[in-house]
Amino acid sequence: MQEIRHFLDLHHFEPALLQQMLDQSIKLKQGQTSPAEHNALAGQSLAMIFERPSTRTRVSFEVGMKQLGGDVVILSPSDMQLGRGETIADTAKVLSRYVDGIVIRAKTERTVLELARHATVPVINGLTDKSHPCQVMADIMTFEEHRGPIKGKVATWVGDGNNVAASWIHAAVLFGFELRLSCPEPLLPDAALLDWARQEKGNIKIITDPRDAVKGSHCIVTDTWVSMHNAEGEDRHSLLQTYQVNEALMALAEQEAVFMHCLPAHRGEEVSDAVIDGPQSLVFDEAENRLHAQKGILSWALGKR
Repeated sequence: MQEIRHFLDLHHFEPALLQQMLDQSIKLKQGQTSPAEHNALAGQSLAMIFERPSTRTRVSFEVGMKQLGGDVVILSPSDMQLGRGETIADTAKVLSRYVDGIVIRAKTERTVLELARHATVPVINGLTDKSHPCQVMADIMTFEEHRGPIKGKVATWVGDGNNVAASWIHAAVLFGFELRLSCPEPLLPDAALLDWARQEKGNIKIITDPRDAVKGSHCIVTDTWVSMHNAEGEDRHSLLQTYQVNEALMALAEQEAVFMHCLPAHRGEEVSDAVIDGPQSLVFDEAENRLHAQKGILSWALGKR
């Protein structure tokens, strides 16, 4: 029996394999693929489960699957017996009889891991409370398109050490760049994740003051201060007021530094209009590359061996 090619988190992969997926993403974007590669998923179907609202994840996976010749079925908990008490295990077993792969955007990591444990088709993590690996694949692709290999460069995460920050930590270890985390202490990423990065010899630095953190950085990254699952919105805003990425902060980074944000952005909170709409911003190239990065992941997970 062939191994099931789940895409659950970046740290489950060797760097060379992740680079192989990104190389395929670039080939597909540039139209350098053969007809067989371009239609690699013809006749296949992808189930997409959304426990959280989505714009980029939903559209990029749906369009990407169709561009590769396949089809999609979009599901929300209210559309499924999963929302009426059917177990995740039973849902995984049933869907595996109907489709060739499953993308899930879940409220908890536990849901994705249990789905993958019982599915007999590839499961792709479209986002959980713990990580967002598909987003960061697109982020690495975008940086390298504009500034060359990210290995040896310096990226700085400013703001809440959330699920996207966690995937940036994974990426820093695997792709060999320095990652500085500039977060209020209560909002730093999980201590166990930071311990893992140190054990793996990752170049991860915690620099609380964002003005110090961005000096010498080639890439500044942020995200919303309050995600849809956060109840403590006012507390977060008070902690993060000095962590806005604005023109003054960007001016302290390298002259050719770029700005990235996974979107949606709360303009005037974590980032100023002048930065997100300015010449250093790559956010819309980054959003576009979600499509191409998803196609590279889909080609690896569902494609012929």
